[in-house]
Amino acid sequence: MTDPYSVTADELRQFIERIEQLEAEKKDIAEQIKEVYAELKGRGYDSKAIRKLVTLRKQDPEERQEEDAILELYKNALGMA
Repeated sequence: MTDPYSVTADELRQFIERIEQLEAEKKDIAEQIKEVYAELKGRGYDSKAIRKLVTLRKQDPEERQEEDAILELYKNALGMA
């Protein structure tokens, strides 16, 4: 009877190689994103504002509205609005 928790070297190596490949792809994608930000900065766009827009677009609209409402409430409480 084989141990269900035993690991074969080949299977483990395959998992590790898949992770390494994905990490390499992630690094390549991160470099491409960095290049796009450099390009838009070179065209006069504010990369900090663009990063914020990208983050906002990822959010659920309802979640974003709730966050905006809380932020507005806090700003009013501090006399910033």
